[in-house]
Amino acid sequence: MGKIITVANQKGGVGKTTTTVNISACLAALEHKVLLVDIDPQSNATSALGFDKNEPHTSTYDILIGSSPSEAAIRETSLSYLKLMPSDINLVGAEIELVEVENRESLLKTALAQAKESFEFVFVDCPPSLGLLTVNALVAADSVLVPVQTEYFALEGLGQLLNTIAMVKRSLNANLELEGVLLTMYDSRLRLSNQVVDEVRRYFDQRVFRTVIGRNVRLSEAQSFGKPIILYDAASLGARHYMELAKEFLERNTAKTKEPISENKSVVDVTIRDRKETNA
Repeated sequence: MGKIITVANQKGGVGKTTTTVNISACLAALEHKVLLVDIDPQSNATSALGFDKNEPHTSTYDILIGSSPSEAAIRETSLSYLKLMPSDINLVGAEIELVEVENRESLLKTALAQAKESFEFVFVDCPPSLGLLTVNALVAADSVLVPVQTEYFALEGLGQLLNTIAMVKRSLNANLELEGVLLTMYDSRLRLSNQVVDEVRRYFDQRVFRTVIGRNVRLSEAQSFGKPIILYDAASLGARHYMELAKEFLERNTAKTKEPISENKSVVDVTIRDRKETNA
């Protein structure tokens, strides 16, 4: 049976979709069967794999509302081991449409039950919010991967995210675990980036991936060409970092004891500015 990993952070611009697309592609390049599920109405993951989000297609919207089985939405990609379940702009209204539906938080879990049997890993790309779509992704997931950018307000809001995860674990998905925290957009030349790395590692300890994703213009270019980085520029720094991440991810899943998800807001609701003021 496969594993479902939800990639979530309610803050936009943290490298969530970039991470979902590229770790999926790198694992596929290592010949692991991967399904990427895009439930973000912006459809950035869908576009990043070369699909026209405006072209009519069966999507995650269709499987959530029950009009199509999950198999009907799965599309081939340019990597033979990677499949995509594309997003749809109709997801914008899904939270309103589904508000009266019974077990509305478990619709994605039900839809992905069969797909979980056919793939080693299923990655779910969420919208930058903590609404019903993200809750569905958390209920369906075995674990959560949280990208955190190495910038000024890196830890802002993580308390809310971890409390939402803990609430889902307590009420809707007792098996939910924290896959890890991934540092993104790192620039070694900036003292602030290094401070953020130190802060995140101090608070999350072993739950932080060793691999850090550096700033790399080729990552952005790859998305605009509808390709994962390993197909756009396999020699780039971004490609090397995401391949390292994929290998570390596999290592962790071979032999790893997951740490519990905590509701301790004080642990994460601290910014670099707060720490500077405390030390002043």
